[in-house]
Amino acid sequence: MRIDLQGKIALVTGGSAGIGRAVAVTLAECGAKVAVNYMTSKEAAEETVRIIQQAGGEAAAFQGDMTDVQQIEAMFAAIGGAFAGTVDILINNAGNLVKRVPNDEMSEEHYNKVMDVNFKSCVFVSKAALSGMKEQGFGKIVNITSLAAHNGGGPGAAIYAASKGAIMTYTKGLAKEQASSGIRVNAVSPGFIGQTAFHATFTSEEGRKASVASVPLGREGTPQDVANAVLFLASNLSDYLTGETIEVNGGMFMR
Repeated sequence: MRIDLQGKIALVTGGSAGIGRAVAVTLAECGAKVAVNYMTSKEAAEETVRIIQQAGGEAAAFQGDMTDVQQIEAMFAAIGGAFAGTVDILINNAGNLVKRVPNDEMSEEHYNKVMDVNFKSCVFVSKAALSGMKEQGFGKIVNITSLAAHNGGGPGAAIYAASKGAIMTYTKGLAKEQASSGIRVNAVSPGFIGQTAFHATFTSEEGRKASVASVPLGREGTPQDVANAVLFLASNLSDYLTGETIEVNGGMFMR
C-alpha cells in the first residue's frame, strides 16, 4: 500500500532541520506540496527544500516567527499564493527548550519565551489553518509534544514539560471542537531522539548514554522514526483517529 498525498498542501513549522526536516521530506515523498517554515535558519530551510526538489517533490521555504500572530497570518497568505490553495495538513513542530532553568531561578521573560514558542505557536498556527480546513471539510493537524509532558522533563525543564503537556491536552480539546468539520487533530510524542539540535545543545554525552540504556528497544530514536508516525496521522490510514497521542520512544514510556 502506498500512502498518497498528491494534491495536498502541508505546512511543517520549524521544518529546517532535525524532526521537522524529516517530516517535510517524508510528506513530500508521498506527493504533498510542502511549506517549510523557519524563523532564523534560512540556509537550513532552503537545504530542506533542495532535498525535496532534488527528489522530484515540490516545496518552498517561508520565514515567520510562529509566536507572532501577524507573522503567522502573513505566512498563510504567502503559502496560499505560492501553492494556489489552502493548507490541508499542518504539522506543529516549532518548539524549543530555550535553556535549562530551575524554577527557583525562573524569570517571567523565560517563562513567556518557552510557553510562547511551544504552546502559543501551536494554538495560533492551528487557528490560522482552521478556516481553510473547515471550508473544504477536511484537515489533518499533528502536534509534536514530548515524553517530557509525561515525566516532567530533565533538570531545569519543568516549564518546557508543562508547555508540552498543554499541547497534549489542547490536542484533545481541539479534536472535539473540530470533529464535525472533518478535521482530525492528533499528536506525536517523541522520546529520546538523536540527530537533533535539541540533544546536541541540551544533553551531555553521559545523559545520552543513560537515556539510551533505559530504552527497551536498545537504541535512541531517529527523526525518521518520528516522521513515520506523523505520516500515518497525516494520511487517510488514520481517518478514524482523533484526539490521540502516539508515543515514539522505543518503549521508554508506555501508557
